[in-house]
Amino acid sequence: MFQNSLEYAKKQDANDSLAPFRNKFHLPTNSVGEPLIYLCGNSLGLQPKITSEYIKMVLEDWANLGVEGHTVAEFPWLPYHEFLTENMAKIVGAKPSEVVVMNTLTANLHLMMVSFYQPTKTKYKIVVESDAFPSDKYAVESQLNFHGIDPKDGLILWKPRTGEELCRFEDLEEIMKTHGNEIALLMIGSTNYYTGQSFPLKKITELGHKYNCLVGFDLAHGAGNIQPNLHDTGADFAVWCTYKYLNSGPGSLGGCFVHERHAHNEKLKRFSGWWGHNKKTRFNMRHEFDALSGAEGWQLSNPPILSMAAIRASLDTFADAGFENLRKKSEKLTGFLEFLLDEMKNDAIKIITPRSPEERGCQLSIQVKNANKSLHTKLTEADVISDWREPDVIRVAPAPLYNSFEDVFHFAGKLKEILK
Repeated sequence: MFQNSLEYAKKQDANDSLAPFRNKFHLPTNSVGEPLIYLCGNSLGLQPKITSEYIKMVLEDWANLGVEGHTVAEFPWLPYHEFLTENMAKIVGAKPSEVVVMNTLTANLHLMMVSFYQPTKTKYKIVVESDAFPSDKYAVESQLNFHGIDPKDGLILWKPRTGEELCRFEDLEEIMKTHGNEIALLMIGSTNYYTGQSFPLKKITELGHKYNCLVGFDLAHGAGNIQPNLHDTGADFAVWCTYKYLNSGPGSLGGCFVHERHAHNEKLKRFSGWWGHNKKTRFNMRHEFDALSGAEGWQLSNPPILSMAAIRASLDTFADAGFENLRKKSEKLTGFLEFLLDEMKNDAIKIITPRSPEERGCQLSIQVKNANKSLHTKLTEADVISDWREPDVIRVAPAPLYNSFEDVFHFAGKLKEILK
């Protein structure tokens, strides 16, 4: 299907209906103004050109309207998060009532665990994948400590087998079979940051619920990359950031999903704030807390509108492109990269990301035997922006919104030349 030629790459770009979206983004350039090969959207997505317009609109409303901008701006600040909800819900496969943009990822993870990690004397353990992103592990360990549970006892790691890089579902099944009556929560990253492996979310959720455990997912490397179909998956909650594949700027706000079956559960404990209070009486300061139904009820404070403006710009771009179209291109783009790496026939190279498109997003993690960070430095000097992870892995992520088949072809060529 694929061909190892520049002509082939250019032909794919010429026939790509999403190719025009590349021009909707600011592309970093080298010293002579040529675009770099940017394959680092899994760490920080590029800026849509409309972002500055959306932020400028907020700044001008602030300058011209002052406090009145909360109600009379073109996009009023009071309900601003609502302008993001529908498009964000489509990206994660949820109902709008199940999604809210608020806070940042780890803050949201803690808020979710306040509600969905309720340990008892006998059922108190948490399962995470062994190489989860560090902030997830830190958050989970701190929740265990908060409840007086030693993480050495309360944390169960879902590990790859000896000599393997990827987690096997049957090993998670064995963990549940052995410890299910002790486990309160499965807290899994949907797409592993290191290997790029996407986990079977529905199967994991069904497995957890079979043992009366609650199930949550970290979509930091999933949102905007894979389609998690959160509502149909049945997960109890999920959290994600927006600065990677969702291109909303460094440190931008995160997102949160709470399944609709929890929307009206008044027995759920939560940390509350006034922005989660009934909108009709929110500004009558003397009412007892009356939680909004759905994910909105977990909000704490009025949000930073400037950050939300950047998210709105990105979500509008996603809506124009259509997520199904993006996913189809992603599979083809990543498949082309995989093909080119295999064509090198270099025994020093090993792709540790799953070969099946259903088990990965747009990231390929390339393990290079006996390599060190000097390899990454040489790629950077060759105008390639990728990501190095110790001890010997280069993560590259051709993002379908702005990366081209020609980007992928030239990256493979540069890597091959450097490895000589």
